[in-house]
Amino acid sequence: MVDVRRVKLPGVGVLHTFVTDDGGKVGVITHRSGASDLISFADAEDGDGRKVSLRLDEDEAHTLAELLGGTRITESLSGLDQIPGLSIDWFHVDYDHHIAGQPLGSMTERGLPGVTVVAVVRGDSANPGPDSDFRVFPGDTLVVAGAPEKVAKAFNFYRTGEFKPRSGDAPPGG
Repeated sequence: MVDVRRVKLPGVGVLHTFVTDDGGKVGVITHRSGASDLISFADAEDGDGRKVSLRLDEDEAHTLAELLGGTRITESLSGLDQIPGLSIDWFHVDYDHHIAGQPLGSMTERGLPGVTVVAVVRGDSANPGPDSDFRVFPGDTLVVAGAPEKVAKAFNFYRTGEFKPRSGDAPPGG
């Protein structure tokens, strides 16, 4: 576990720092204004005292945090891909898709049991475990889990309103 030190900077914000395994020092100054500074110090024993500082606005800081934290999430999800018979895929809803503007509904009630919409991602927020009356809009991303062939059928339904694929329809992820 990494030991993170927290220091209040009066009138500025908060400084969080930690030392890396190779002796470098990393810090983040979170300003009261919402901006953040990412700082990296060279190994103090090198004697050259180099420092790199990068100013990030609030949106950039969130993006960096997601990228750095996303690695663990991606690693966890990639492990799920190795479970035989389970597919987790993302369906991006476009304006011309059948599901656009419609309630999500239930695939079981539509005759396709074994497929679950785990979440609907809208903008910067996720709606986990949405109810069947949750309305889907263009730009939403549906996170769908189930057997690969059932996920493919669900994707086709979201596109066309039919379970049977039309010629030329791409499979999930394609």
